[in-house]
Amino acid sequence: MIHLPASVRVYLCLTPCDMRQSFDSLQVLVREHLELDAFAGHLFVFASRRKDRVKILYWDRDGFAIWSKRLEEGTYAVPFDDGGAERRREITGQELGALLSGIDLSTAKRRKRYRRTGI
Repeated sequence: MIHLPASVRVYLCLTPCDMRQSFDSLQVLVREHLELDAFAGHLFVFASRRKDRVKILYWDRDGFAIWSKRLEEGTYAVPFDDGGAERRREITGQELGALLSGIDLSTAKRRKRYRRTGI
């Protein structure tokens, strides 16, 4: 299980990404394609077209860091957008952990939990 502070959000890019991209290219992708601030300390998750590789970019107080993984067999269940307007999707730390563990989030059923509204 991945434990993140409540202030850290996880954004999943719904467009396949070239896994040759590194710090600067991914930061530009966050700013221009996802329209978010890469320096905010959140996690930005990118997957390859074949869905067998994933990179996570985040700002670590004094520089960018990338976590990367390539599967030897199988794929990640990343829900790429089919040409619609949705470029990103916010997911929870638990959903990120499930995604990295091979669980398909589209078929997983979320049980009812308390969620505070109107903050």
